[in-house]
Amino acid sequence: MNKLNSILKSLSSLRLTVVLLALSMVLILAGTLAQTEQGVWMVVERYFRSLYVAIPFQLFVPTKIVRIPGVFPFPGGLTLGVLLFVNLLAAHAVRFTLSWKRAGMIATHAGVLLLLVGEFVTGAFAKEGNMTIAEGESANYIEDTRSCELAVIDTSDPGDDLVVVVPARMLGQAGGDAITNGMLPFSVRVVEWMPNSRMLGPMQASKGQLAKATAGVGTQVAAAPVAVATGVDGADIDIPAAYVELKRGDASLGTYLVTPRINVPQTVDVGGKRYEIALRFERGYRPYTVKLIDFKHDRFVGTETARNFSSLVRLTDPSERVDREVLISMNNPLRYAGETFYQASFAPDDSGTVLQVVRNPGWLLPYVSCALVALGLLVHFGSRLISSVRRKVS
Repeated sequence: MNKLNSILKSLSSLRLTVVLLALSMVLILAGTLAQTEQGVWMVVERYFRSLYVAIPFQLFVPTKIVRIPGVFPFPGGLTLGVLLFVNLLAAHAVRFTLSWKRAGMIATHAGVLLLLVGEFVTGAFAKEGNMTIAEGESANYIEDTRSCELAVIDTSDPGDDLVVVVPARMLGQAGGDAITNGMLPFSVRVVEWMPNSRMLGPMQASKGQLAKATAGVGTQVAAAPVAVATGVDGADIDIPAAYVELKRGDASLGTYLVTPRINVPQTVDVGGKRYEIALRFERGYRPYTVKLIDFKHDRFVGTETARNFSSLVRLTDPSERVDREVLISMNNPLRYAGETFYQASFAPDDSGTVLQVVRNPGWLLPYVSCALVALGLLVHFGSRLISSVRRKVS
């Protein structure tokens, strides 16, 4: 028992709280600076949702002044968050007692703990993506623009396509080795992988660049690598590209250029059977369908500034016997099957809509947390004020 009390006292130390908060401030600074070289979501994963992170010394000093090689290990956001959670719980177990006088502080700390729990839930389970729908058409999948997949599509069945995908992570780590699987009709060897790219037309690309591909669209256009999008690039996203050689046994079926920028089917003939290949944003299919009936983009009179844009959609889910029309606008999302559909953007020439779809089981926790903190502070300082006024009156 004495040993347990000793451990609790060490964990509840106010000095530990100050150290953890100071480390958190350094981590936030490092993560903010890292966004000048890396994307927002990459920084979130590496710095704030990891056990530890290797922070470059160069991050804190401009390269124009001096170059400093090397990195130093630092606790990640997950480690600091868990330690702060344990520190606060231990402090309540050691120093706080349940009483009406301390109700305000207990509620405030409960709100802080709930906020930490909410971040853990969001980091572990939250998913988001885009659903792009042309007017008059339907969609039953969501695209994650932060990751891609190489899709091999068997279209021989008129009813359903058989799709086998290779995640971008495997393409980037293949290092020239062949990627094989029993479900793939051929092996895939990555000749060149580009995490971010730009397209070059026939007049822009050199003969050497056009010669990289021996089949498909890549014989007419080329792709060139560019720096990955960073956290200071606004809404820019990475558009990867790859040159892949497809082989059936020892026979080469050709080298293809694949990228989400190519929106026409590229076919591969394997023993008289045709397959389509495409590097596309990772898709998550849903049991329901959303059809865009009408898209409206309202502007302020005499300007091109958007005043409002909205989508009238038809939601159909046979498994739940749902068939209804819903208007989704900028401040009026659709909530269905645990997901929230926000009006995020629109296609060029107002030909369609882009809905942001978010699934976050912990979406309510931050609201409850803030309410608890506000209530706790109100009770704590309100009781102190009342006590002070009573003393002065008496």
